[in-house]
Amino acid sequence: MKIWKTLFLAATMLATSGAAWAGQAPGALASPDVPISHHDRVYAAEQFSNTVSVTDPVDNRLLGVIRLGDPQPGNFSPLYKGQVLVHGMGYSPDHHTLVVVSIGSNSVTFIDTATNAVKHTTYIGRSPHEAFFTPDGKEVWVTVRGENYISVLDPGSFEEKTRITTPNGPGMQMFSPDGKYGYICSSFNPETDVVSVAEHKIIARVKQESPFCPNIAVTPEGDQVWFTLKDTGKTQVFDARPPFNPIKTIDTGPITNHVNFAHTAKGTFAYVTVGGLNEVKVFRTDDFSQVATIPVGNLPHGVWPSGDGTRVYVGLENADALAAIDSATNKVIANVPIGQAPQAIAYVPNAAPDPDERQNLQTLGVAGQVAHLALAPKERPEGGKAPTSVSLFDQGLIQILQASVTGLQPKQKYVLALAEHADGSGPLQPLAAFMTNPAGSAIVNAAGPIRQIVDQTSKLYKRYLVIASGEAAMPGEPVQIETR
Repeated sequence: MKIWKTLFLAATMLATSGAAWAGQAPGALASPDVPISHHDRVYAAEQFSNTVSVTDPVDNRLLGVIRLGDPQPGNFSPLYKGQVLVHGMGYSPDHHTLVVVSIGSNSVTFIDTATNAVKHTTYIGRSPHEAFFTPDGKEVWVTVRGENYISVLDPGSFEEKTRITTPNGPGMQMFSPDGKYGYICSSFNPETDVVSVAEHKIIARVKQESPFCPNIAVTPEGDQVWFTLKDTGKTQVFDARPPFNPIKTIDTGPITNHVNFAHTAKGTFAYVTVGGLNEVKVFRTDDFSQVATIPVGNLPHGVWPSGDGTRVYVGLENADALAAIDSATNKVIANVPIGQAPQAIAYVPNAAPDPDERQNLQTLGVAGQVAHLALAPKERPEGGKAPTSVSLFDQGLIQILQASVTGLQPKQKYVLALAEHADGSGPLQPLAAFMTNPAGSAIVNAAGPIRQIVDQTSKLYKRYLVIASGEAAMPGEPVQIETR
């Protein structure tokens, strides 16, 4: 029986191995679709639990997590060797290797998709952000966002073979389906660069309407490049071919984050995650009309289509979940609990030769422990939505608090603080100071033993989360308070 099963699995993989990119982004439209099967995997890079979750898309079931690092404060030690702030993700054209970028430990981890085992970890420059294989599989390009270059790695030796100099803060790169061009947007400068992959040279520059681009994608037709502007809440489109002219700018909403494409019988559609609205917006790529707005949950971040375009998966950063969208109806059909603060998502068809393989996977453990709150103005209209969502991620000894803040004045200083009373009155204990972006939004983080905001058993030490105007040394009046 075991021999028959092995032969069956081998035949299945052989029959579908030619469909490397599955006709969906980041591959070419001409590639055939790969129907959803138990051989497929949905991966999510989880920033605060330092894990990669592994989900079976057939029944939308979490199989386990690949633990790359420890939670705080264990990873503060100078002797610590694990990964910190697991964030970016890409995969090889043959679907055998996953690459995972960890911002805090300046690393790229290579994982065998068949066994979930770490093959190698390469350490590179300061604060890398995203990584992806070139379409021929011969190189891995990594945006070193804390510096000014792309680190080009050899996936065979795992070593850096060269660098491509860019303006400071390259955010993400993606490639044309034919492998001719690489497109690199910036997180610090209003410029997206077009690079000749063969020559590793910048051949064109496209103006970004603002400096902060976190994500970029190319249509499977290879005719358009879409990139997001997180600071202004917009999405830009330009021609993927020379002379790389701008095509369209779309006002998508506060904390616009990732974009990707699903090709169906009705055409090619762009799915854009809008964290400040807790929505995914869907646009046609031919006339740029918006065809759907999908409520998905708190702070949608990464997005990736299935191999046949029938589903689109979205990581919910402040809900510790993976949302599955049916692309035919543009409705959420499943919600999968995963690790803490998912960032990048990757759907990899035929990643698992043996669908029953569970080695090197662990349970969520403490990574599954989180509390959710919301903040809203004191004078919020009845029935109005709370603009700010908050997650309190349990790290064991301490907690990490992350607030997806919206609804404030643009480019103003604020303080996230604890108040003694539910209405925000009394002395304030600052947790984090921040400034809003041009869209009046911000992602705010704090860490410490701050269970008192959710501890219902201790009335003496109970505190309430607020946002006040001003600075930490002298906070003003609260402008948003906890909702109950």
